[in-house]
Amino acid sequence: MFRKIIVGIDKVISFFEEWTLFVAVMAALLALFVNVVLRYGFNYTLAWSEELVREVIIFTTFIGCSAAIKNKSIIKIDAVIQIFPKFKNLLIYFSNFILIIFSFMLIYYGWKMAELQVITSQKTIILRIPLVYLYSILPITGVMMVFRTAYIMWQDFEEQF
Repeated sequence: MFRKIIVGIDKVISFFEEWTLFVAVMAALLALFVNVVLRYGFNYTLAWSEELVREVIIFTTFIGCSAAIKNKSIIKIDAVIQIFPKFKNLLIYFSNFILIIFSFMLIYYGWKMAELQVITSQKTIILRIPLVYLYSILPITGVMMVFRTAYIMWQDFEEQF
């Protein structure tokens, strides 16, 4: 029962990651393509497309962190593991523990930043998107990273025993 719930949550998060990354990147590519055609074909520039691309880069970077944890492709320094191969499992668990601490910091400080944006009602310069939408990706990513890291640790533990 518990395993089914965890696998279900994993599928929902994977669906969210894949489709939001796909849609966001496609929207940015389309806006950038149209801007290039207009700039070189008609000597006209869309100012909003550059801002959209910047916001998409921020969004995809944070959502991509969770996807990287799922695929076990998060950047790690494994020099210590190569020097002390006997401690490989311990060092992997330590690395995952540090990642969970970072994720909780992302949740806490991301929430604070989003809360500040609600109070100040700031918006992006050209598109007038409320910044609370952009800052809210921080705690969402933190929650997804905590889940992904805990799930990876659980899978590693099951493989050992």
